[in-house]
Amino acid sequence: MPFLCFMKKRKENIIEFVLKLASLITILTTIGILWVLLSESYYFFKEVSIVDFLTDTQWTPLFVRKHFGILPLVAGTLLTTLVAVIVALPIGITIAIYLSEYAPKRFKKIIKPLLEILAAVPTVVYGFFALMVVTPFLQSLIPSMAGFNSLSAGIVMGIMIIPFISSLSEDALSSVPSSLKQASYGMGATRFQTAFKVMVPAASSGIIVSVILAFSRAIGETMIVAIAAGQQPRLTMNPLVPVETITAYIVQVCLGDVPHGSLEYKTIFAAGITLFVFTFILNNISFFIRKKFREEYE
Repeated sequence: MPFLCFMKKRKENIIEFVLKLASLITILTTIGILWVLLSESYYFFKEVSIVDFLTDTQWTPLFVRKHFGILPLVAGTLLTTLVAVIVALPIGITIAIYLSEYAPKRFKKIIKPLLEILAAVPTVVYGFFALMVVTPFLQSLIPSMAGFNSLSAGIVMGIMIIPFISSLSEDALSSVPSSLKQASYGMGATRFQTAFKVMVPAASSGIIVSVILAFSRAIGETMIVAIAAGQQPRLTMNPLVPVETITAYIVQVCLGDVPHGSLEYKTIFAAGITLFVFTFILNNISFFIRKKFREEYE
């Protein structure tokens, strides 16, 4: 018995050590990324005014007449992400409600893994699908649409993030106590009323988490927008014209002939820190909203 207790204690200590080590690696990796972004951005902002960076409406660091306004890249990023969320949100939540409240268990076991396969498809495949299939189809409906545009890229990104919303939302709905559902039925509510007026509000915090995760996935997407959205930074909310996102610009510079260490090369770190700050703010807003919903429910 003492030996068994010793082995059990040792096993627990090993597991605890591994978990602490994983946490430490995560923290150190985050600090390392922040250090690289901040240190390289510091040298960039020594030569470029941060006011011009945040307010200039042109982004042409690779041209002869250079402008370093980040707003066109932010606008392109937000536009494609907004299209993706508009596509994925209603579809993903509808699928989650159907799987949680309506689908037979056997059908659910089959369809849920198939949906999650969408998340495993390489994004370069999605990018070529947007360029070669979705764009020509939309051009047949909207002749004025450009060959590269944010609408096609956003729609395909929306298809890509559907599993993030549907899977996590379905898990949140399934975790709601069955007593709430039974109480709703006992009050004479229909299945539809129970699903949308009881289950969805009760699982709202989990659904919000799924939307934020999908939003973060879309805002950091690279290959789809690099292939299908174009490389023309412009301050517009028109989804029918070419745009450039922050991630697509970083790829453009990294794969181009920009000299390492030049001011033009340092723009990728300024763009990267902007994306990091933007995501950080969104995550904190989502945390506040999630906490508020949970407190209202409790």
